[in-house]
Amino acid sequence: MVSASRTAHSIEVTAEGLQEELARLQFQKQALERELAAVVAHLGSVQRALGALESALVTPPAAAPVDEPGASPTDTDTDADKQYGKLTEQVMAYFAKVGDAEVRAREVAAALGRDADSGSINAVRSTLDRLVASSRIQRAGRGLYRTGRS
Repeated sequence: MVSASRTAHSIEVTAEGLQEELARLQFQKQALERELAAVVAHLGSVQRALGALESALVTPPAAAPVDEPGASPTDTDTDADKQYGKLTEQVMAYFAKVGDAEVRAREVAAALGRDADSGSINAVRSTLDRLVASSRIQRAGRGLYRTGRS
């Protein structure tokens, strides 16, 4: 009987210790999740800023074809302006094809053939962010985009 009583007491002490450890670990998990969310948000901001800078520095090859037949460049046209407009229109055409589906920036970049390097993907991501800001598309969740139609 004494042995059974000691065993029961040992089990209770162990269970209490495990309950305390569980509470400590849950608190630590929540703190780490908050910290991770902050890091992810900062990472996204840095990636968008870097993408914007890289897309501003990218210049197309000199022999690049003109986007619109019969269009002649003027003194105010720049290659960067043409590339920006072209990418925006390509993104909008892609969203017209996929309808209300939620897609990631990397998927859009792949569909447009712009997934060769992180700079190209970030240029697409920056374009998506600009389209969200102008309400032409919506952010459907973290890293997800869809058309503005509900």
